[in-house]
Amino acid sequence: MKLWKRASGALKDRKSLFSISFSRKTSFRNPDLDSAIIHATSHDDSTVDYHNAHRVYKWIRSSPANLKPLVYALSSRVNRTRSWIVALKALMLVHGVLCCKVTSLQEIRRLPFDLSDFSDGHSRPSKTWGFNAFIRAYFSFLDQYSFFLSDQIRRRHKKPQVDSVNQELERIQKLQSLLHMLLQIRPMADNMKKTLILEAMDCVVIEIFDVYGRICSAIANLLIKIHPAAGKAEAVMALKIVKKATSQGEDLALYFEFCKEFGVSNAHEIPKFVGIPEEDIEAIEKVISGVEEKEETKEEEKEVEEEKGIILVERPEFQTIITDKWEVFEDDYCFTCNEIIETDQHRKYNVDPSPLPLVVIDEPVYFTHTLPDLITF
Repeated sequence: MKLWKRASGALKDRKSLFSISFSRKTSFRNPDLDSAIIHATSHDDSTVDYHNAHRVYKWIRSSPANLKPLVYALSSRVNRTRSWIVALKALMLVHGVLCCKVTSLQEIRRLPFDLSDFSDGHSRPSKTWGFNAFIRAYFSFLDQYSFFLSDQIRRRHKKPQVDSVNQELERIQKLQSLLHMLLQIRPMADNMKKTLILEAMDCVVIEIFDVYGRICSAIANLLIKIHPAAGKAEAVMALKIVKKATSQGEDLALYFEFCKEFGVSNAHEIPKFVGIPEEDIEAIEKVISGVEEKEETKEEEKEVEEEKGIILVERPEFQTIITDKWEVFEDDYCFTCNEIIETDQHRKYNVDPSPLPLVVIDEPVYFTHTLPDLITF
């Protein structure tokens, strides 16, 4: 970094500290906390002030009331700067705050500032494009990570019951998405081998260990719960997660090789990424195929039942009806006049007449019916 840039950055930091000395403590302002934040996010790219950074973490752990002054001071600091150094130090400070994992963090949700389109304003883009891309990727991860932690803390305090299999699957998918965003944070320009970048990469590597470890632990617990009684949707999601974990393990090995060559100290000892056994993958596939076979059997049984129903109702006039009573038709038998009158009265009031005697009368009386005209125009 050129001497005049160092002097200019130091002058800006002193000016900010001087203005804070005149401010008074309120619910949104804490001059001591503001001073620690300015020191921790100075314009000096050669060092990181961990002493003042730990002072900030101590304030956050000590009381939830310090969260609002932190958010106000950080957002004011970041929104005014056009320096990639200040922006990156602010992100590293936020990363440390999130690692505190105190209950009050659930109130933050998303980060209080936006660096998704950050661009350094003190040098030409040809020299700073790598730093700009690094900061944008780092911000994208921390923004999503803050939302994830806030949601986890909120659920842990409001719903202490054990999560269902579907909720565990969704949590693993979110962790895998965070891991994918972490792998996008890497120096891509030749002029980025600087102390500050290496320090930031150390933080990223530690976070990768943590997130990937939680993914592996969650998958190990999940495989026990995916059994033949599990639903097809859960089994399909579990298989997708397992395959993605295998793919991400390969990506992690390449990422750590890159970090080792770049000079990241925490990446010198590359861990062995244990792959998921093929037996576990095959077991999930069997669960899916078993559920599909059951569903196909049910569908076939349903189709057979529907076909039977169609056969029974398709031509109702040719149905065979079994009954223990014989149907007696008027054209087959003749009755006396008295019987005819009685039968007509029963018909009038919709009452079934008494069983008709099957006897032949000497002087029968026949019914003559006129067929109705069924054809109308």
